[in-house]
Amino acid sequence: MKPTFLQTSRKENFSTWKFRTFLNWYPMYFGSGGKILFWDAHSREVHVRIKLNIWTYNYVGTIFGGSMFSATDPFYMLMLLRIFGNEYVVWDKSASIKFIRPARTTIYAKYLISDELIEDIRADVALNNECTRTLKLELKDANEKIYAIIDRIVYVADKKHYEQKKGLTQKAKLGKRFNS
Repeated sequence: MKPTFLQTSRKENFSTWKFRTFLNWYPMYFGSGGKILFWDAHSREVHVRIKLNIWTYNYVGTIFGGSMFSATDPFYMLMLLRIFGNEYVVWDKSASIKFIRPARTTIYAKYLISDELIEDIRADVALNNECTRTLKLELKDANEKIYAIIDRIVYVADKKHYEQKKGLTQKAKLGKRFNS
């Protein structure tokens, strides 16, 4: 049974169920020890579980910090890509994790992207062609005790702007390399 803080009124559809199932079996994600439990039909909410098991335990018998970090890696980027579509570029820029206490029990992550955040990003990209946002995530047990806090910085840009910027950057690097 899911913890109460993972209860939601949102629905998953067949498309997001297929996507979630594929990701759960994708070798790079499967090896993290994480499992995606839910992916909202509109990619606004995702739930992940990390159990203490053979894939995740460390030398001292707690969930390996690398498992916590990797099992929570791609979701904000993937959610934003699915929300914004092909007219935008979305990248993870950086991430940091703060360990609060050792995890000897199953922990969960609940990703939420609000309509306000989406509109704020759209407005910022419309004005500046690109933006970055720091998105927080807490890893909690069923009783909502926090075990780690993760900050993920994502980059979002207008696709045309990004391609133009990337092209100029690559030309500058090539020119510098061959002109010296």
